[in-house]
Amino acid sequence: MRYLEQLPRFAFFTGKGGVGKTSLACATALRLADAGLRVLLVSTDPASNVGQVFDLQIGNQITPVPQVPGLWALEIDPQAAAQAYRDRIAGPVRGVLPSEVVKSIEEQLSGACTTEIAAFDEFTGLLTDAALEQRFDHVLFDTAPTGHTIRLLQLPGAWDSFLEAGKGDASCLGPLAGLEKQRSQYKAAVQALADPARSRLILVARAQASSLREVARTHDELVHVGLSRQHLVINGLMPASEAPLDALAAAVLRREQAALAAMPAVLRELPRDEIALMPFDLVGLAALRQLLDAGGAGASSTSPPPLPDAAPAPALAGEAAPSLAQLVDGLAAPGQGLIMVMGKGGVGKTSLAAALALELARRGLPVHLSTSDPAAHLSDTLAGELGVDPGLFSVSRIDPQRETQRYREQVLATKGRGLDAQGRAMLEEDLRSPCTEEIAVFQAFSRIIREAGRKFVVMDTAPTGHTLLLLDATGAYHREIARQMEGTGLHYTTPMMQLQDSSRTKVLIVTLAENTPVQEAAGLQQDLRRAGIEPWAWIINNSVAATGARSALLRARAAKELPFIEAVARQHAERYALVPLLAEEPVGADKLQALLGRRPD
Repeated sequence: MRYLEQLPRFAFFTGKGGVGKTSLACATALRLADAGLRVLLVSTDPASNVGQVFDLQIGNQITPVPQVPGLWALEIDPQAAAQAYRDRIAGPVRGVLPSEVVKSIEEQLSGACTTEIAAFDEFTGLLTDAALEQRFDHVLFDTAPTGHTIRLLQLPGAWDSFLEAGKGDASCLGPLAGLEKQRSQYKAAVQALADPARSRLILVARAQASSLREVARTHDELVHVGLSRQHLVINGLMPASEAPLDALAAAVLRREQAALAAMPAVLRELPRDEIALMPFDLVGLAALRQLLDAGGAGASSTSPPPLPDAAPAPALAGEAAPSLAQLVDGLAAPGQGLIMVMGKGGVGKTSLAAALALELARRGLPVHLSTSDPAAHLSDTLAGELGVDPGLFSVSRIDPQRETQRYREQVLATKGRGLDAQGRAMLEEDLRSPCTEEIAVFQAFSRIIREAGRKFVVMDTAPTGHTLLLLDATGAYHREIARQMEGTGLHYTTPMMQLQDSSRTKVLIVTLAENTPVQEAAGLQQDLRRAGIEPWAWIINNSVAATGARSALLRARAAKELPFIEAVARQHAERYALVPLLAEEPVGADKLQALLGRRPD
């Protein structure tokens, strides 16, 4: 693998959700440890599944991986990091300052901004800790899906610039009390990220137009923060040997080759590795070692390992699984409401949300389709003529930069009105804090879901971890409003109350029929239930078992899917739908309609 050549101390695996970042990061860490190096594998994804890959409980502490001398792992837990951060700031003043002052400090440290700062603080510590440098030869970062990662890698420079200019005195005063002490650490982190001899970015993508477009955008944005040493890995390629055996395999191969031929020019200039689609889940040490060994040690791999003798094509047990079109019947019944499409990155949330929204509009129902994913681009998915009444269908995107600018203007026009020049200057300075983005995105999210009282709002959410942080902000806002309204006797409704009302909100959890996506979806369902939100249905997307494929590789993958389809149907979901893997990428209204189960002959 070319990306392994002269690998520097820090390596970041990033890309669109579901492209195989975690598998590749874990396999790379294993390869380096097997070579006798000391390796720390770090997940910065709030919904990390590194522990699932190694079948190991990891969490927010450096943990040795059994059976692999020289390998340790760490999952940065934003909530645990935030609690440690709060204790570090508020702990020394407990029992020293009056209780009401301590309570005020703790309230300032209770929001989503503190959670982000704490996780970022831990991340920059890993880049600059001298003791860790002595302990480990390499630190590999398995990052969150693209939008979350771009923000994380931009934050060292953003906070360093903000602190250099001097902080304000309002929204982030509590969190910034700790940040001010860490200025030298952030400067060192910026230097480490910008040094190609110390940091390398591995862009992981699938041979899909949408995945390659996103990774090209990631390349451009991260070059601006100094990560110029970049390598491209195209993962999960259909082997050419499968095409003569199966029409679906041949169609997938054609669309992958077309996507690679049309790859953005900026990506063609990067050093590149290609890895074949594997017939098994990449869980466990043996499977991880095969990922990089399949094509020969150190070489790009475009052929999977040998398959056992072909088995008969698997068939779904019992009655035929329900289609997505059948779910739409239940969704459409109320005539309005909020539909939130949630799940792990890369499971197809954006395509499914677009397909559902278009189908509702075709039924004559007013629909607003939006996304809270900072890396999602609905216009790419909805390419071409939509075939619906434009008066019934609108599309938006919560753009963090645009929403932040809107929020700043709003605060200056209200809170800034009547301030003298010095006061206004201090307010403007405070609004330059990177924390402002979290507040602005929450406000935009709240504004959009309020529309669900008069039409359908279909929300394509960010990958799991990012969405849970947004829900944390929603919960914090609800608790603050409830505290303020207590004893007033006045009626109020918060966004969290709307999410908890099953008559107004339906949550759809999207997964793949694979071990890690199903486990993560089950974990998401538990998190939602703890917040008082009951998921309405599950969608199993891109199922090979639902296609009747004949190639040996696809049949092997289909057989592996059946236990997970059964688990969703019998253990996890009150209702579900099964969506087959399509021969063509679902882009444009006609191809999106195929997701509903209404495929042309």
